[in-house]
Amino acid sequence: MRAIPPSESLIEYPSDFPIKVMGPTHEDFAPTIILVVQKHDADFHEGKMEVRPSAKGNYTGLTCTVRATSRAQLDALYTELSGHPMVKIVM
Repeated sequence: MRAIPPSESLIEYPSDFPIKVMGPTHEDFAPTIILVVQKHDADFHEGKMEVRPSAKGNYTGLTCTVRATSRAQLDALYTELSGHPMVKIVM
């Protein structure tokens, strides 16, 4: 995959950027995701996250609004979240 030059990026850095994460409902899901996100955005905290349970309560959706500073930062965050065993989907 070729690198996208900053002039072609649709995102201006720095900016607030929402990332949606979904996984099976578990009491440790949100706290675990917070810790992962904080590795990539030290200022991230629970107040920057929306929590939505699925209709049947089997899954939990999180919207984490991070302060995106670069494409590399977002790529690293998506990679770590996608590979986490508690995570089913990252958008």
